Amino acid sequence: MYERILVPTDGSNVAEVAVDHAVDIAEKYGAEVHALFVADVDAVAYGLGTEQVDRIQQGNFSGMTDLREDAEEATGYVKEQAEARGLTVVERHAGGRPHDMIADYAEDHDIDLVVMGSHGRSGVRRALLGSVTERTLRSTHVPVLVVDYVAGDD
Repeated sequence: MYERILVPTDGSNVAEVAVDHAVDIAEKYGAEVHALFVADVDAVAYGLGTEQVDRIQQGNFSGMTDLREDAEEATGYVKEQAEARGLTVVERHAGGRPHDMIADYAEDHDIDLVVMGSHGRSGVRRALLGSVTERTLRSTHVPVLVVDYVAGDD
Protein backbone atom coordinates (compact mmCIF):
# COMPACT_ATOMS: atom_id res chain seq x y z
CA MET A 1 0.00 0.00 0.00
CA TYR A 2 2.77 2.47 0.93
CA GLU A 3 6.07 2.36 -0.96
CA ARG A 4 7.25 5.94 -0.39
CA ILE A 5 6.36 8.09 2.63
CA LEU A 6 7.19 11.80 2.80
CA VAL A 7 7.90 13.51 6.11
CA PRO A 8 8.15 17.29 5.80
CA THR A 9 10.03 18.47 8.88
CA ASP A 10 11.18 21.69 10.49
CA GLY A 11 12.75 19.89 13.45
CA SER A 12 10.07 20.97 15.92
CA ASN A 13 8.69 18.65 18.61
CA VAL A 14 5.49 18.08 16.67
CA ALA A 15 7.51 17.24 13.55
CA GLU A 16 9.50 14.67 15.53
CA VAL A 17 6.26 13.03 16.69
CA ALA A 18 5.19 12.88 13.03
CA VAL A 19 8.55 11.25 12.21
CA ASP A 20 7.84 8.52 14.76
CA HIS A 21 4.49 7.79 13.10
CA ALA A 22 5.98 7.86 9.60
CA VAL A 23 8.82 5.51 10.50
CA ASP A 24 6.43 3.11 12.20
CA ILE A 25 4.19 3.00 9.12
CA ALA A 26 7.19 2.69 6.80
CA GLU A 27 8.52 -0.23 8.81
CA LYS A 28 5.20 -2.06 8.60
CA TYR A 29 5.05 -1.64 4.81
CA GLY A 30 8.76 -1.75 3.99
CA ALA A 31 8.45 1.76 2.56
CA GLU A 32 11.16 4.22 1.66
CA VAL A 33 11.16 7.37 3.83
CA HIS A 34 11.65 10.82 2.30
CA ALA A 35 12.67 13.62 4.68
CA LEU A 36 12.00 17.12 3.35
CA PHE A 37 13.07 20.41 4.93
CA VAL A 38 11.70 23.51 3.23
CA ALA A 39 13.06 26.97 4.01
CA ASP A 40 10.10 29.33 3.65
CA VAL A 41 11.42 32.01 1.30
CA ASP A 42 8.51 34.29 2.14
CA ALA A 43 9.55 34.23 5.79
CA VAL A 44 13.29 34.73 5.23
CA ALA A 45 13.26 37.00 2.16
CA TYR A 46 12.91 40.27 4.06
CA GLY A 47 16.44 40.22 5.46
CA LEU A 48 18.16 38.68 2.46
CA GLY A 49 19.24 39.82 -0.96
CA THR A 50 17.85 38.45 -4.21
CA GLU A 51 20.90 36.24 -4.78
CA GLN A 52 20.53 34.57 -1.38
CA VAL A 53 16.80 34.00 -1.91
CA ASP A 54 17.55 32.43 -5.30
CA ARG A 55 20.11 30.10 -3.67
CA ILE A 56 17.61 29.08 -0.98
CA GLN A 57 14.98 28.33 -3.63
CA GLN A 58 17.50 25.96 -5.21
CA GLY A 59 18.09 24.26 -1.87
CA ASN A 60 21.58 25.72 -1.61
CA PHE A 61 22.03 26.94 1.96
CA SER A 62 25.79 27.52 1.70
CA GLY A 63 26.84 30.66 3.53
CA MET A 64 23.73 30.46 5.69
CA THR A 65 25.08 28.41 8.57
CA ASP A 66 22.01 28.53 10.83
CA LEU A 67 19.62 27.55 8.04
CA ARG A 68 21.89 24.75 6.81
CA GLU A 69 22.31 23.42 10.36
CA ASP A 70 18.55 23.53 10.97
CA ALA A 71 17.93 21.63 7.71
CA GLU A 72 20.60 19.01 8.41
CA GLU A 73 19.42 18.51 11.98
CA ALA A 74 15.75 18.18 10.97
CA THR A 75 16.27 15.68 8.15
CA GLY A 76 19.10 14.00 10.04
CA TYR A 77 16.66 13.09 12.81
CA VAL A 78 14.40 11.41 10.25
CA LYS A 79 17.36 9.56 8.77
CA GLU A 80 18.57 8.39 12.18
CA GLN A 81 15.14 7.08 13.21
CA ALA A 82 14.46 5.36 9.89
CA GLU A 83 17.90 3.79 9.47
CA ALA A 84 17.68 2.42 13.02
CA ARG A 85 14.80 0.30 11.69
CA GLY A 86 16.64 -0.71 8.52
CA LEU A 87 14.71 1.64 6.23
CA THR A 88 15.98 3.50 3.18
CA VAL A 89 15.96 7.28 3.57
CA VAL A 90 16.11 10.12 1.05
CA GLU A 91 16.97 13.56 2.45
CA ARG A 92 16.11 16.76 0.60
CA HIS A 93 16.57 20.42 1.51
CA ALA A 94 14.66 22.98 -0.51
CA GLY A 95 13.50 26.55 -0.49
CA GLY A 96 10.18 27.99 -1.52
CA ARG A 97 6.62 28.09 -0.28
CA PRO A 98 6.45 25.03 2.00
CA HIS A 99 3.00 23.77 0.98
CA ASP A 100 3.84 24.08 -2.73
CA MET A 101 7.21 22.37 -2.28
CA ILE A 102 5.62 19.52 -0.30
CA ALA A 103 2.88 19.00 -2.90
CA ASP A 104 5.36 19.19 -5.80
CA TYR A 105 7.78 16.80 -4.12
CA ALA A 106 4.97 14.33 -3.42
CA GLU A 107 3.89 14.39 -7.07
CA ASP A 108 7.42 14.31 -8.53
CA HIS A 109 8.53 11.37 -6.38
CA ASP A 110 5.36 9.24 -6.49
CA ILE A 111 4.80 9.63 -2.75
CA ASP A 112 2.01 7.42 -1.39
CA LEU A 113 1.56 9.14 1.99
CA VAL A 114 2.58 12.45 3.56
CA VAL A 115 2.98 12.40 7.36
CA MET A 116 3.33 15.82 8.95
CA GLY A 117 2.78 17.68 12.18
CA SER A 118 -0.33 19.70 12.84
CA HIS A 119 1.78 22.83 13.25
CA GLY A 120 5.44 23.75 13.18
CA ARG A 121 7.73 26.07 15.04
CA SER A 122 5.06 28.70 15.55
CA GLY A 123 5.58 28.48 19.30
CA VAL A 124 1.89 28.33 20.17
CA ARG A 125 -0.50 25.40 19.97
CA ARG A 126 -3.49 26.36 17.89
CA ALA A 127 -7.07 25.18 17.79
CA LEU A 128 -6.79 25.16 14.01
CA LEU A 129 -4.19 23.45 11.87
CA GLY A 130 -1.00 25.31 11.12
CA SER A 131 -1.07 27.25 7.88
CA VAL A 132 1.49 25.02 6.11
CA THR A 133 -0.41 21.88 7.09
CA GLU A 134 -3.75 23.34 6.07
CA ARG A 135 -2.39 24.56 2.73
CA THR A 136 -0.70 21.22 2.07
CA LEU A 137 -4.02 19.45 2.57
CA ARG A 138 -5.50 21.71 -0.11
CA SER A 139 -2.52 21.45 -2.48
CA THR A 140 -2.08 17.72 -2.90
CA HIS A 141 -4.13 14.68 -3.83
CA VAL A 142 -1.78 12.40 -1.88
CA PRO A 143 -3.21 11.19 1.45
CA VAL A 144 -1.93 13.29 4.37
CA LEU A 145 -1.71 11.98 7.93
CA VAL A 146 -1.68 14.95 10.33
CA VAL A 147 -0.08 14.20 13.68
CA ASP A 148 -0.70 16.37 16.73
CA TYR A 149 1.64 16.94 19.66
CA VAL A 150 0.04 17.25 23.06
CA ALA A 151 2.48 16.55 25.92
CA GLY A 152 4.43 19.69 26.80
CA ASP A 153 2.96 21.70 23.92
CA ASP A 154 5.43 24.00 22.18
